Amino acid sequence: MEIIHQDFKQGKVEVKINDLDDLWYLHHLIDPGDFVKGKTTRKIKIGDNENAKTVKKTMTLTIEAENISFADNKTALRINGKVKAGHEDVPKESYHSISLEEGTYFSLTKPTWLHYQKKKLEEATAKKYSFLLCIFDREEVIFAMTKKFGFDVLAHIKGDVAKKGQDIKITKDFFQDILKALDVYNVRHNPEKIILASPAFYKETLFKQLTNKEVKDKIVLGTVSSIDNRALTELILRPEVSVALKDSRARKDKELVDQLLAEINKDGLAKYGWEDVHNAIQAGAVSTLIITDECIQRNREDGKFAQVDQLLQQVETLHGKVHLLSAENEAGKQVNGLGGVAAIVRYKL
Repeated sequence: MEIIHQDFKQGKVEVKINDLDDLWYLHHLIDPGDFVKGKTTRKIKIGDNENAKTVKKTMTLTIEAENISFADNKTALRINGKVKAGHEDVPKESYHSISLEEGTYFSLTKPTWLHYQKKKLEEATAKKYSFLLCIFDREEVIFAMTKKFGFDVLAHIKGDVAKKGQDIKITKDFFQDILKALDVYNVRHNPEKIILASPAFYKETLFKQLTNKEVKDKIVLGTVSSIDNRALTELILRPEVSVALKDSRARKDKELVDQLLAEINKDGLAKYGWEDVHNAIQAGAVSTLIITDECIQRNREDGKFAQVDQLLQQVETLHGKVHLLSAENEAGKQVNGLGGVAAIVRYKL
């Protein structure tokens, strides 16, 4: 995401959307009641009676957001609400939607920008650190690309059978096929680093067979005990890859949730579930509030977002931090298992 202009005193930022990751951030930055201004198309009736015809016009409108949702294919974010300003052919207070996708320029105006929202905006505009993860053993391999808030599995192959979504042809020479796939994904995604990990000595054996210098120069070796999504999450915490992944959002999320779970296990400085977290916020005891995007979306759909937003504001007013997790990654799933919201507190209650 690229910030074209920002003025937090006026509550306004103008941005350009650069990739699909940006849509995830915007989905959690745009709240009901915010004003979104952008280009859109609308059917306009021209003429009267028999001579009337309907045409599509491109125009710039400002709408007050009521509903924020992804398109079915996840490549666009739809903001639906009442028109507040824009075009003479579009009545004010009529409903319209603006679609945000890669390449879109638009402005977002909020009554108040919370500190965690400013940090999210900063995070979304920061440099991306993309890594290709490859974990494998003698007969199974997973390829994945890191994202700012987790990872995308590109292919999961076991034996001679490729799982759904896999587009690399596998033959009997399994290690050679992994090497070919590394070449393909390196060209396609141009990762900054390639993390090659396996149980036992397989990674060293494969590394010795590498002939592509560009790929070889990007390799960081790691160790995993299994070949599954959990191993991908554990891999980013391994000390041998921590330097390469030092700016990975998923790694920071995992470390924070590990701290939370450690406090819960020893009945220490942690609370979870809405009732206990709410009480901790009211007591001014919350140091870090942890909430998942799924939890926020659920409350939006239930018409309870205003209460959630008020609690988030209260945490920041009392000098606490708000940490938003994606329910797509392991850390977010763990917090969802606790009700979607938890807190690290300053003292025992």
